Amino acid sequence: MNVARWVERKFEFTMSASLFPVVVERLRGTPARLEDKLKGIPPEILTRRDGDRWSIQEHAGHLIDLDQLHRGRLDDFAAGAPTLRAWDVTNRRTYEENYNAKALVEILRAFREQRGTFVERLGGWKDEDVVRTAIHPRLQQPMRVIDMAYFVAEHDDHHLAVMSELLLRLKARATP
Repeated sequence: MNVARWVERKFEFTMSASLFPVVVERLRGTPARLEDKLKGIPPEILTRRDGDRWSIQEHAGHLIDLDQLHRGRLDDFAAGAPTLRAWDVTNRRTYEENYNAKALVEILRAFREQRGTFVERLGGWKDEDVVRTAIHPRLQQPMRVIDMAYFVAEHDDHHLAVMSELLLRLKARATP
């Protein structure tokens, strides 16, 4: 089964703000899930592209890149911006970082550090603040802080699922 393209996903943000700590916990656990998924996989598999699609290691690096955007969006909410900052649709930074040339341990450490900073910032939001609203630029719909946190968790899981799918395809090709 192919994972649906991220940009084609639609969202309805109806989650109770009381679930904010649960979503933050999910975000806190992503580095461990990523490390568990990638341990023991040879570098030649981690860095192999499937046509023009990113390698597993590039997907992992992409999560680092986007945590900077997520922290910026928290700044937008805090400042009362009507619209959240936009994502670079070209994902230029992920290409420029050349994650396939880096050691996996370096990527995992950087993601754990970036995510830790993001989760720490989320932990400082008060109950009344997690319902602040701004327009998400791609979705063109209102999003609260809790919705943005959920959106990030879903994005994490999207890339973890794509990595799993790619790993299965690469293993199937390697099997005679």
